[in-house]
Amino acid sequence: MLSVNSSEKKTLSKNLFPVVGIGASAGGLEAFKKLVSAIPEKSGIAFILVQHLHPDHSSALPEILQRETHIPVQEIQNNVEVLPDNIYIIPANKMLEATDGILQITPRPSKDQKNMPIDIFFSSLAEVHQSHAIGIVLSGSGVDGTLGLKNIKAHGGITFAQDLETAAYDSMPSSAINAEVVDFILPPEKIPLQLLKLSSTFKLMPSDDIETSAQTEDVSFKNIITLLRTRNGIDFTYYKQNTIRRRILRRVAILKLEKINDYLELLKQNKTERDILFNDLLIPVTSFFRDPKTFTNLCDTIFPELIKNKSIGKPLRIWIAGCSTGEEAYSVGICLHEYLSDKFSTIKIQIFATDVSEKSITKARVGLYTARELEGVSDSRIEQFFLKTTGGYQIKKTIRDMCVFACKNGFSQLQECADLPGTFSAEKSF
Repeated sequence: MLSVNSSEKKTLSKNLFPVVGIGASAGGLEAFKKLVSAIPEKSGIAFILVQHLHPDHSSALPEILQRETHIPVQEIQNNVEVLPDNIYIIPANKMLEATDGILQITPRPSKDQKNMPIDIFFSSLAEVHQSHAIGIVLSGSGVDGTLGLKNIKAHGGITFAQDLETAAYDSMPSSAINAEVVDFILPPEKIPLQLLKLSSTFKLMPSDDIETSAQTEDVSFKNIITLLRTRNGIDFTYYKQNTIRRRILRRVAILKLEKINDYLELLKQNKTERDILFNDLLIPVTSFFRDPKTFTNLCDTIFPELIKNKSIGKPLRIWIAGCSTGEEAYSVGICLHEYLSDKFSTIKIQIFATDVSEKSITKARVGLYTARELEGVSDSRIEQFFLKTTGGYQIKKTIRDMCVFACKNGFSQLQECADLPGTFSAEKSF
């Protein structure tokens, strides 16, 4: 299974200009042409195009697109430096990743592996360029790009999808839209104008008195966090502050505001925007069996100790904090079922799973996931633990009945959970 998460740590780019990744598949040529022809020569933005190509076919895309614009269009060579006001195109039969403002190409995976070049590139773009990363999914069949946009959004970047009515093939943009990871839905020719509007607010302009401006912004950030705590009961001062600031600035850019204080005043008056920001700060990044080594350790070391010390008739209680949309809780349940095998019915298991996001908990309770969300799950596990439905794949009742989901703050539950005898915190173990 091809992973979109490289094992090597990416180096953050020092570039402070927007870097736009654009992905397309079937029907993408016309969408590329319309988008490129609408880009002004001096936008201050770098554009990187990733397309699905047959491994045996060379691409004429650079020549075709160069006829649509005066901006330099080049096919990517390995370790090329990303510069603004340039358009870069992935070569045929290659994969593309970003690191430290540099583009690196690698061979395409073997034919028995899924080819998801857009997800792979978008995910590396998110990690390297953070809030300066922008992802655009154009016409194409399949779901490539959805996970990449999710990662861009999680790192504070901004996301686009082609308007479905203008897409020759709408599967790719539709997948991203349905996954609720898209900020703007536009026809290709209207995307550059929106990018220019965003670019002007990417970097908040300091006043003449830089120190005073910085102090004002810092106070405004703190007041925003206080406002959210009052509204939602969550204290974001315990979260990574760089991440929190990037996601606040992302909303400032989307709303085309110029100052943090302007956004603070908007939040005071607009409850809907407070809820939008709150949900933006809680973008779930999760998957089934997300860290295989962790689950191997769980089955080989932790479960044997738990079961060995379990008194007859006493339930085994496991608490998972920050469970997101349920994948981790169900993964633990599946592992327990596999470990206990024939003894599964002899032990009562209670998995308590909590998260501050009501939206995530609602999905977790239903236990319904798309094929894309099950990419890390083996076929044998899908057959044994999931039921195929019209909406995707639902966790079977055997596993669902083990799990109790609740919308609560994990920090506030520590004492509550500690008071339950025999409760094991999977979160602490992980």
